[in-house]
Amino acid sequence: MASPRSPFLVRCYRAATWLATPFVRLLLARRLKRGKEDGARLTERYGRASAARPRGPLVWVHGASVGEMIAVLPLIERLRARGFRVLFTSGTVTSARLALARLPPDVPHQFVPLDSPLFLRRFLKHWRPDLVLLVESELWPNLILEVNARATPLVLVNARMSPSSFASWGRVPGSVAALLSRVDLCLAQGPDDGARLKQLGAPRVTVTGNLKFDAPPPPVDIAAFDTLRLATAGRIVFVAASTHPGEEEIVIEAHQRLAKELPNLLTILAPRHPERGTAVVQLATAAGCPAVLRSDGYQPDRGTAIYVADTIGELGLFYRLGPVALLGGSLVRRGGQNPIEPIKLDTAILHGPHVTNFNALYDGLDEAGGALAVTDGRTLAAAAYRLLADPAFRATMIAAGQATVDSFGGALERTLAAIDPYLVQIQLERH
Repeated sequence: MASPRSPFLVRCYRAATWLATPFVRLLLARRLKRGKEDGARLTERYGRASAARPRGPLVWVHGASVGEMIAVLPLIERLRARGFRVLFTSGTVTSARLALARLPPDVPHQFVPLDSPLFLRRFLKHWRPDLVLLVESELWPNLILEVNARATPLVLVNARMSPSSFASWGRVPGSVAALLSRVDLCLAQGPDDGARLKQLGAPRVTVTGNLKFDAPPPPVDIAAFDTLRLATAGRIVFVAASTHPGEEEIVIEAHQRLAKELPNLLTILAPRHPERGTAVVQLATAAGCPAVLRSDGYQPDRGTAIYVADTIGELGLFYRLGPVALLGGSLVRRGGQNPIEPIKLDTAILHGPHVTNFNALYDGLDEAGGALAVTDGRTLAAAAYRLLADPAFRATMIAAGQATVDSFGGALERTLAAIDPYLVQIQLERH
């Protein structure tokens, strides 16, 4: 049962999740039909482990999806170097697939249990973590309460509290304060995140910076890279990465404008959600731009105008081929995508006006001349043409972008220093 000190809304939530437990199968069945669950691993959502607990001190790291996993990969490596075993959980099919490729072999991946007391107790009984690290903004009430009930240290790392999330949580101040009071330490990405977390009731907040700045560039499959490089030889490549509905039309318009000046142009268009690939091909074809789908096994040929990259974990490959990229989620109100990886791979960055997810970074990039803002198909085409046609200007922008990203670094060392007392205590208790 919930602690007597829990406010009314938290107790109501807890009771509701207990009562809803018998109906979880219906929810998961619906999600499975929509491609949002892995049918072979549904039992993990009930807290039933599909792997054995490793021997020794175990750190449970949880991140919602792909971005959070990539951000904490260097942290996981450092924990392993200290002699800790690591369990990583996430909640999306995409992140689970990428985990198989990116996580070390001795780091098991599990789908995080649904936020039910029963499922979380089952999960915690099996894994018995010595330390729990929640990445960014994963404030699930039952997860926090169940970890707290076991007296396991709980730390928010790379913690983020956006203005919209702050406003939402602010409507239930007593509830969020009760949850945050059970978090041992909040390691915030920036001063604004830290201030919001403090205002919501987090008792211990330290600003350590964003771990994503310390993440290495994504790896690349050499064979796949060589094959695609051969297929695109002699082509000028422009990348539109992690696009959302409403942005593909803008990219296609920009391609048509650019192709008038650069007839050998190939646009690689990678939708944020790969399952939309077929719809994007249809959109491009209807606009008169021949398009093929990468997941169908096609390579772009001379007749291909739009190459729709509906695969997972290959953005590093496309950034290495295209010297200029539009970062999606920014021409529509999605908050923008992380520009750090392409900048580290020598790609010049274009973005739209909606970059609230990375405001400070984009402000720094724009001010330093390390990125260019665009608003529509016309301005996107003009900016892309300038960068594609002028290698010297492009090199200057890439250098400015890399210097800006470097100036934001250091979060990994600060995070490790902040959690070191917990690691030392665990090792002492184990001995």
